[in-house]
Amino acid sequence: MQIEIRGVEKLSLRERQVVALKEMGYSNERVARRLGLSASTVATLFNRARNKGYQVVIVLPGDALNLFGPDDEEEQEK
Repeated sequence: MQIEIRGVEKLSLRERQVVALKEMGYSNERVARRLGLSASTVATLFNRARNKGYQVVIVLPGDALNLFGPDDEEEQEK
């Protein structure tokens, strides 16, 4: 899985780190342990980043979702 954060230029480095981990599903506590912060600091950074406005796009290849079979690949090549 690959994520893209649009509007990242508005965020500080710490906000970017928190956003990336939070958007991947990590809890405040887990992000805090990983970054050496308190859970309340993580919550503050995440809320600050959300207020600045950003958009997360998740990029998944089609085959990761089992959407295409061998027959579909032949049709795409035509």
